[in-house]
Amino acid sequence: MKPFFAQALLGLICLLPQGASANEAAAPKVFRYAIRIAETGFDPAQISDLYSRTIASGMYEAPLRFDFLARPIRLRPGTTVDLPEITADFKTLTFKLKPGIFFAPDPAFGGKKRELVAADYVYSIKRHYDPKVKSSNLYILEAAKIVGLSELRKEALASKKPFDYDREVAGLRALDRYTFQVHVENGDPRFVNYFGDVMLGAQAREVVEFYGDKIMEHPVGTGAWRLAEWRRSSLMVLEKNPNYRDEVYDLQPDPANTRMVAEAARLQGRKLPMIDRVEIAVVEENQPRWLAYLRKEFDIIEDLPPEYAPVAVPKGKLAPNLAKDGMLAVRYPRSDIFISYFNMDDPVVGGYTPEKVALRRAISLAYDTDKEVRIPRRGQAIVSQGPIPPTTFGYEPTLKTEMSEHNLARAQALLDLYGYVDRDGDGWRDQPDGRPLQIEYTTEPDGEKRQLAELWQKAMDALHVRIKFNYRKWPENLKSANAGKLQMWGVGWSATTPDGDTFLALGYGPNKGQANKSRFDLPAFNALYKQQKALPNGPERLALMTEAQKLMVAYTPYKLHVHRVFTDLSQPWVIGYDRNVYMRDFWKYIDIDLAAQQAARR
Repeated sequence: MKPFFAQALLGLICLLPQGASANEAAAPKVFRYAIRIAETGFDPAQISDLYSRTIASGMYEAPLRFDFLARPIRLRPGTTVDLPEITADFKTLTFKLKPGIFFAPDPAFGGKKRELVAADYVYSIKRHYDPKVKSSNLYILEAAKIVGLSELRKEALASKKPFDYDREVAGLRALDRYTFQVHVENGDPRFVNYFGDVMLGAQAREVVEFYGDKIMEHPVGTGAWRLAEWRRSSLMVLEKNPNYRDEVYDLQPDPANTRMVAEAARLQGRKLPMIDRVEIAVVEENQPRWLAYLRKEFDIIEDLPPEYAPVAVPKGKLAPNLAKDGMLAVRYPRSDIFISYFNMDDPVVGGYTPEKVALRRAISLAYDTDKEVRIPRRGQAIVSQGPIPPTTFGYEPTLKTEMSEHNLARAQALLDLYGYVDRDGDGWRDQPDGRPLQIEYTTEPDGEKRQLAELWQKAMDALHVRIKFNYRKWPENLKSANAGKLQMWGVGWSATTPDGDTFLALGYGPNKGQANKSRFDLPAFNALYKQQKALPNGPERLALMTEAQKLMVAYTPYKLHVHRVFTDLSQPWVIGYDRNVYMRDFWKYIDIDLAAQQAARR
C-alpha cells in the first residue's frame, strides 16, 4: 500500500513502513484522523471554534467534565474531589480540587513540577475579563455576573492600564490552596454546566506570562495530553502528558448501548490514556479524507462527508461491505445549527425598518432549504424552524415557522411591496433609494460550501438579486465576523451544554462580536432572553424560549438552515469509540488493537 498523503498531501502524515519488523508489537499506539477546518490556536480564553476547542480539551482541564458514556448527559468531577456545593439560589458555587494534579512539563516552570491549585482557576476565569485577551466566551460569564469582575474590566478599559489580576473580588476567591468559590448576581441553575467546558480550563499564570502574545501556540495544561508538534493548519500531534495523574477507566454506558457495554467491560480499570499518541491532520476537502480512511490511513473518519452517506450508511445503516470489514458507524444528531447571518449593522441588509426586514425575509424565503437537505447534505440534516435544535432543552417539536418555507412568489411580492425593483432596466433589483442592490456572501472554498453557494446563486438569480461570493479560509472569516466586517457568512454553531440558551445567545444584543455574529439587538428579544435565563427548566421557561425563537424568525437576523445529523466511522481495531457531543476529548477513553491495526496497514 502506498501512503495516500505521500501521493496527494505532500507527506502530511508518515504511515507505518511496508514490511513489518519483529519489533512492531512494541510500537506505540498512534491514533490518526482528520478534521476539516483549520484550528485557530489553543488558548482556552480566546478560542471559540469547535476544532480548536476539541484539541485544547485534551490538554486543558475544567473543574468538571461531562461523562463520556452516561445517558442522559450528566456532569462528573474532573479536577475536583466531587461536584461543587451550590447554594439553593444557584448564586454560590464552591469547588474543592484534588491534591496532586500537575501541569505538563514546560520551560516556564524552571524544571520544577507545578501542582494545580485553586488560584489557577481564579486566574483562568479572570483572563476572560482582561480586555487584552478579547475572550470570545466572555458573554457567558457576563450573563451570570460574577460579582466584581465586570467592574474590574471596566476600570481597565477606562484607564487603559493592564488588567489587575492581583485584586481580589467578592465573586471569585481562592478560599485555600485547593478550594475556590464563585459568587454570581444572576442565579442560573445551568451555570454549573460551563465548568465542564474547556473555556474554563486551568492555566498557570507563569506560563501565560512566559509566552505572552504567543500563548495561543503554547498550550500547557493538566490534561492527559500535551502538544508535541504543530504545523499550523496542517497537523497537530499530541503525546501523553508525563505528569498526568493515575486515573483509570471507570465508565458505565447506557445499558441500551450493548456494544459499548461490552467494550466498556473490556476496558474497566485500565490506566488512562490507553494510547500513546494522537495525530490530527487538517484535510479540508471531503474526498481526500474519505479515501484516506478507506485506505486505512485514518482510524476514524469524523463527520462522514454527506456525499458518501448513500454508499456508507444507506438509510442510516452501515453498508454491508463496510460491516463485513468490521467497521463501526456511530450516528448522532449534534446539538447544532447551520446558519447564514445578516450583519444588522450593514447598510444594505441590516436594520430594523420594515423594508430591511422585508429584504432579509425575502432572501430567506427564496432559498430552498429542502433542496439543501436533499442534495449537498444527502439527507443528513433536518430543516430548522427555529435556532434551538433537537436533543437540547428549549426545542419545541410543534413549532412551525417560515424558516422552513421556500416561497419564491412571496419573496418577490415582499421586495416589490417595499420598493426593491429594477429601476434601470438591467434585469436586477435595486434598493428603494435607487442604488444597486448586491449581496456579499462569505464562505469557505471547500466542495460542500461551494455546493451551498450554488443554491444561494440559484435562489438570488430567481429573485433577480445580485450576489457575490467571497471565498476565504475559515479562521480568517471568524476573525472578520467577530469584528463585524462581513455582510453575510454561512457557519455552524454547536452547543457546549445540553441547553438551548446558547442558541438564543446568537441573538442577544450584549453578545455582539461574540456569539452574536449578526449583531442583532432588539429590546423585546433581549428581555425574553434574560427572563428565560433566570428560570428553572419547565413549561414557563420553554414558553419564553419559544417566543424568543419566533422573534428571531420574524426579524430574520439569521437564515436558519438545518440541524445536522452526523455519522462517524471507525476501523475495527479501535476499541471503545463512541460520541458525546458535549465531551470533546474522546481519545483518552479509547484503545487500539495494535496487532490488528498493523496487520491491516501492511
